[in-house]
Amino acid sequence: MKNRSVPTDTVLPHVMYQNLPEAIDWLVKTFGFSEHYRYGNPVSGAQVRFGNTYLMLKQARGGASPKQLGYGTQMLTLFVTDVDAHHCHAKEAGATIVEELNETCYGERQYGVVDLDGHLWLFSQHAQDLSPDQWGAQIAKR
Repeated sequence: MKNRSVPTDTVLPHVMYQNLPEAIDWLVKTFGFSEHYRYGNPVSGAQVRFGNTYLMLKQARGGASPKQLGYGTQMLTLFVTDVDAHHCHAKEAGATIVEELNETCYGERQYGVVDLDGHLWLFSQHAQDLSPDQWGAQIAKR
């Protein structure tokens, strides 16, 4: 399904972890990522894949993770074909759910979760095809 309110174009985010090898294993087991490659000795970076989405993972150097800071500064959204099954798997794997499954006013069925380093993730599935003006957003004049 397509949802005009929430496009799913690809971006390549870089996410920092305090213990990169542990994070890679956790993301694979808990969220269903597949590891594409890792590099460095010790490991300093990796690329993982989720469907058609790729992420770069980096070993944090001297910086604090969201878990250490007590807050996050961004949320990553990934689109899944079956958000209910993904939610169930993440819970069974021990992930901390911070937003229970819900359907938004803009046509997404989604849930929010925090990873082992405190990064916030949103897993979403298109539930309705809504134009932003249908739920109250103002379309920018061009």
